[in-house]
Amino acid sequence: MPDGLIEVVSGGPGCTVQDAGRFGHRHEGVAQAGWLVPPWADAANVLVGNPAGVAGLEWRGPGLVLQVVRGPVRVAVAGHVRVDVSRGEGPTRPLGAWRSGTLAEGDRLHLGAAVDGCACLALGGGVQVPLVLGSRSTHVRTGFGGLDGRMLAPGDRLPCHSHLASGRGERRSLSPLALPAGPIRVLWGPQDDHFTAQSRTRFLDTDWRVTAEQDRMGMRLAGPPLVHIGAAAADIVSDGAVPGAIQVPANGLPVVLLADGQTVGGYPKIATVIRADLPRLALMPAGCHLRFEAVDAPTARRALLAAQAQWQAWSAALLSCKPEGWLDEAALCTDNLVSGMLRAEF
Repeated sequence: MPDGLIEVVSGGPGCTVQDAGRFGHRHEGVAQAGWLVPPWADAANVLVGNPAGVAGLEWRGPGLVLQVVRGPVRVAVAGHVRVDVSRGEGPTRPLGAWRSGTLAEGDRLHLGAAVDGCACLALGGGVQVPLVLGSRSTHVRTGFGGLDGRMLAPGDRLPCHSHLASGRGERRSLSPLALPAGPIRVLWGPQDDHFTAQSRTRFLDTDWRVTAEQDRMGMRLAGPPLVHIGAAAADIVSDGAVPGAIQVPANGLPVVLLADGQTVGGYPKIATVIRADLPRLALMPAGCHLRFEAVDAPTARRALLAAQAQWQAWSAALLSCKPEGWLDEAALCTDNLVSGMLRAEF
């Protein structure tokens, strides 16, 4: 039974419970959901000692404040955000991202806005909401998974596991986990033959702008419209769609599907983002520019292996560290007293 509990004090729009995702049900029309930036979610989990894929919180946009109702609870954030803690209504102290921290009952965790588009929070033992089709991930559009299938709101309470250590055992990273740079790599198709040769060239040569029309389902791009080979080629008999698929409707402007994307679609897909580069799209807020680069399947596999090796190297380099913030009397007595010294007489 979960013995830890956190409560949302303020904020919550854009924040959902997520895990590795809901697999094996696309043929039933069930979207994958899950983390938008899995490497960062795995990083936060390893910092608190969780296995990869354990459920936590993901937020996009505004920050939020959480309070430990039952604890202590160990936490870690992955992302380029401000992270502070406070004792109840007291002043805040910096904790920072890319390290773990242990919060006592009554402590508050202040999470800043995810200015880069997305950030992930891990809790010791994971968020213990019920499993739905094998996953705790939230899919807001269908209203299931997570906490009642919705974004968080003030007053919501999330069970987790209490961390009973005195404060030692924290971990930190030497640097944030970086994602690959450069163009977003794609595999052509499956309907790239629905576009003129000039449009396929334009697709790769254009600096596409990310628009404000984006959410966990997908993002729309702005740029010179792509041209189909004919009016009939702008529509297809609906077939399977996956996260990373780049649909191009009749207006010629690409739509990239993300984790919550639908399972089928009737627009031709000019290309599909490779798995190694898909997390980068979640970190591109409105106004960002991106370019695409076409690669082959062996290159896509090598890119995925390289990303996995980079994560392993980052994880292996984590350091133990002292807890930050308030005085830890147990750690002070254990670490700083001379062995056997009971009193001093002069």
